[in-house]
Amino acid sequence: MELHENKTFSGFVLLGFSDTPHLILPVLCFFLVAYILCIAGNLFIFVLIVSQRHLHTPMYVLMGNLAFVDVCFTSTIIPRALHGLLSGDTHISVHDCFLQLFLFLLAAGTMDSFLLAIMALDRYCAVCFPLQYSLMMNKRICICLLAFSWICACLHCTYTIWLASSQLFCGWVIQHFFCDYPAIIILSCSGLSVTMLTVDFIEISIVTFTPVLLILGSYVLIIRAVLTLKSAQGSMKTFTTCSSHLTMVILFYSTIIFMYFRPSSIYSPTYDRAISVVFAIINPALNPFIYSLRNKEIKSSLKKILG
Repeated sequence: MELHENKTFSGFVLLGFSDTPHLILPVLCFFLVAYILCIAGNLFIFVLIVSQRHLHTPMYVLMGNLAFVDVCFTSTIIPRALHGLLSGDTHISVHDCFLQLFLFLLAAGTMDSFLLAIMALDRYCAVCFPLQYSLMMNKRICICLLAFSWICACLHCTYTIWLASSQLFCGWVIQHFFCDYPAIIILSCSGLSVTMLTVDFIEISIVTFTPVLLILGSYVLIIRAVLTLKSAQGSMKTFTTCSSHLTMVILFYSTIIFMYFRPSSIYSPTYDRAISVVFAIINPALNPFIYSLRNKEIKSSLKKILG
């Protein structure tokens, strides 16, 4: 990796919110509060699931993995952003930048998507095959699915970082508050179109399109199974169980679409930063409240611990 016509290139500068100085204090306060809520909520869910043996089932193992990924995801971005807001030091080394990008893509860009798809598959097995559920989605199968997801995520992120780091760069100012792929690759002055097309194809076909198809297919079959139920109470219970997961899916994929699947002609750093705040901070902070803390088993376990 080189900077065109500059052999002393040692890193990037994260523009962050320095172009809007009047927003720095509100953004700092918001980031701090949201980060504390995110870490507290997700760590609570993760520790609770690990410590309570009756929660060691596929559904809660997946929930614990999602909480762990969200903690890693936000911790990759927010502390560095807070440091820049407090100290004014917006420089980031090349290695730190690409490490941040790798961890961001691994946690938020890939594993969140895979976990939501596996959770949809778990719900499908539970609703459509309740008597065979323990055979279809047991601990061994759940661990195999998780291991396969982590391997695919690492391979995908390694390839993406290799493509990005092999570019020649004509600039060093990243118009973002963290090292996001579009914000970095737009600085490239070599092979931009081929690189972007390759990564976009991987993102669309493997990381986004396949999990979305799996989620949609699972919920089509779930809805068809629910409509055949004669008990209105049973139908309502099933929809209530699935509603939290659907809310997370909608929040996650809607921000993914707004962030990455849009024409390059409407690219705007301000637009990207605003959507990234929702994706990187608000969504992970809301996940424990949307899904986990509304779960009856989680709430009963909490009551048991408290007294």
